[in-house]
Amino acid sequence: MELPKDPVILLSYINTQLRDFYPSLGELCKSLCIEETQVTRQLLSIGYKYNKDLNKFI
Repeated sequence: MELPKDPVILLSYINTQLRDFYPSLGELCKSLCIEETQVTRQLLSIGYKYNKDLNKFI
């Protein structure tokens, strides 16, 4: 799966997927066959970190 290149659009996409379909970032990445480090690195570049307790990037 190709993820959005724009980090802000990626943030919206990932948080929506986490909210609606996945109990964790690990499950989302496994299901979409994407690297968790790729996602976290891109979102960290705009100041967002994954919060496990809230299951979203904040």
